[in-house]
Order: sequence, then C-alpha cells, then structure tokens
Amino acid sequence: MTHRIVVTGLGAVSALGLSVEETWASARDGRSGIAPRLFDPGPNGPEGHTTPVAMVPDEALAATEAALGRRVSTSLDAFALYAVKASHEALTQAGLLGQLGPRTAAVYGHGFAGLHTLEEGFERFYGRKAARLHPLTVPKVMVSAPVSAIAIEFGVKGPTFGVTSACSSSGHAIIQGAALLASGMADVAIVGGSEAINTPGCLRAWEGLQAMSPSTCRPFSEGRDGMAIGEGAATFVLETLEHAQKRGATILAELTGSGMSSDAFHWTQPSLDGALAAMRPALEQAGVMDDAQLLISAHGTGTPLNDKNETLAIQTVFGERAKNHPVIATKSLHGHLIGASLALQGVIALEALRHGLAPAIQNYLGPDPDCDLNLVLGEARPITATSTVLNAFAFGGLNTTLVLKRWG
Repeated sequence: MTHRIVVTGLGAVSALGLSVEETWASARDGRSGIAPRLFDPGPNGPEGHTTPVAMVPDEALAATEAALGRRVSTSLDAFALYAVKASHEALTQAGLLGQLGPRTAAVYGHGFAGLHTLEEGFERFYGRKAARLHPLTVPKVMVSAPVSAIAIEFGVKGPTFGVTSACSSSGHAIIQGAALLASGMADVAIVGGSEAINTPGCLRAWEGLQAMSPSTCRPFSEGRDGMAIGEGAATFVLETLEHAQKRGATILAELTGSGMSSDAFHWTQPSLDGALAAMRPALEQAGVMDDAQLLISAHGTGTPLNDKNETLAIQTVFGERAKNHPVIATKSLHGHLIGASLALQGVIALEALRHGLAPAIQNYLGPDPDCDLNLVLGEARPITATSTVLNAFAFGGLNTTLVLKRWG
C-alpha cells in the first residue's frame, strides 16, 4: 500500500444490539442472540417450522428512522436498512456526517440481496396470483441497494459499488475500499457488509445443504452440528493516515495486512491450501508472525469440516506458537451473517483489543481433538494482544484474512 489505512469509525447492528456499544456488551457478557423462531410461510406454503436463528431486534427500523430524521422503511429492504443504520453510527463516531463528497468511496458486501422483498413478491405473484408487484421491488432487491442507500443518505459521490462473494463479501469490501484509498482515488471509504436472509424460503434452502444446526452454533466443540443464520450489518470508516491526522480525527485502528485466495476446489468443502493462501500473506504483510500474542477471530461456523480445517490452518501457520494466540468464534453469539460476518467479527475484535478482553465462545460442550486450539471458553478472558486476525472462508472457496492493529 502506498498509504497507511486507518479506522476512524465503527457501526454495528445485529442480534446482539443496535450499536457497537450494545453489541460489545452482549459479546463480552456471553449473551447469545441465537434463539428458536417459528417461520410461517403463509397459506400458500408448507407448514411453518421452528429453527434457531439470530434476529435483529424489532426496534431497528424505528432507530434508523430516528437517526435519519425521516421515513425509509417503504424504500429499503432489511439488508439495506441495516447497512444505513450501521453506517450512520460509524460516520457519527468518525465526525464525518455532512462532510462527504467526491473524495469519499463506499464499498459494501453481501452474500444475498433483498430476500425479504423477493419472497414477499413471489408470494404475491405466485401464491395470491396478483399481476402487479410493489413498484420499488427492483431497486429493493438489487445487490447494490445498500451501498446506493448509503451514498444517497450521506452524500457519497466517489467510487461506490457492491461486492458479493458469499461469506467473504465484507472482507473483500474492506480490502477494495482500502485499495481505493491506497491508490489515491479517495480519502475516505465507508466499507462493510450487511445481510438479512432469515426468511422461510431461504432457511429451508440452507437446511437442504445440511449445514444448519437444529439446536445452536457450537464452534470448535465436540458435538457441533452446523450453523445458525444471523442478520445485521457492520461498517468501518477507513481513511488514509494523512487525511485522518490532517482533520484531527480520533484513530481507532490500522489495517496492516490482507490476504485473499480461491480454493478452486469445491462448492461447500473447505481447503487447507486455500485458507493458508489467505492467512500467510496477511500475516506477513502485517509483520505479526512473531508477535507474542494475537487475537484470532475465527470463521468458526460450527460445522464439522470448517472448524477442523481452520484449526489445521492456524496450527500450520503458527506451529507451536499457535497455543499462544487466543481464538474467539463470535458466530456462537450473533449467528452467521454470511456476507456481513467478517465486518461484524472485526468490530467485536477491535472492541476486544480496546478493552483487553476476549469474549468467550458460547454453547461449548467439550473438547474435540480435531480442534486443539487456545479457545476462549467460559467467561471473557484478559488479553495482551494489540492485533487481531480475522478469517472468512466462504462457500465456493473464496477466502479472506485481515489483520487490524489497535492504534496507540
């Protein structure tokens, strides 16, 4: 990178809360947002079913409209609404509300697009035989709808686009935003990801993959049997160091390393080589391979193959030093946000570095010999790490690793 890239604002919306402060408090205290919920597809669908998911609190809409000072619910699907809420919080912390323009970029990631709107439209069209759909159906389901909403609401006039790469989407969005800053195309970048796929049809599709747990998400535990879908958004405000210092911004962290790879192997099975090809360049670029302690925020989906593969990747990269690095897996708290996962994990990890406290993995039943790591279990644990390693290993073999260092 030709410019150092720093973080000056954070925002979060998830089942853990409607702000970074609420999200961190829930993670720190081990309050999981995963709970059973009945999904009823209506009179034209099959019988309703109950499944464990992590839902954003119903107050999110009112909180977003209160922050913006106007009604937006009729024009935005939930995945765009969450993105706007998280970005408003991040820009407020960064002190940039009302100060954006042509030198600001926005890049946001998603695994899916507008599923609430899409399923409602299909029910209306196929189920009730209605000839007309909502007039805003197309803009509400566009993959780029959240980033366009961010641009419209906050006056972003620089490079603005969406990124979609399954569970690596927000990681790729952060890297792309940083690249725009490093190249000189922008001074500020709003980056992150959002997801809202807890709909009856989508959940049945995930169950068809046999990737969903019937109980809860148990990363790296014996008896783990799948993931739980979450929803929400997380935003980072990135700036070049020069720009942040010139305007006197409070700097929270620095993006010191990034890695990306493709397994070119299988749609759903993970690859050790692919994970290593993302992790090693990020760690080497950041210069943290020999750090006494790193906080590793694992992809940790709670599926048998993924957790085993990620364990082996961490052990292979660090060797005997792997035991020095505490491993957290926050999907056991907020569920799997698919395209938004890495960004939300990053927000929680940066709060963990700031407070010197690693949140514990929840729902753990006991050790699995295939997951022999320095897992943070029981209660939040004091840490001395100043850098965090964020992993995302997506379906289709798309991998991302980021390294962020606490500022100061």
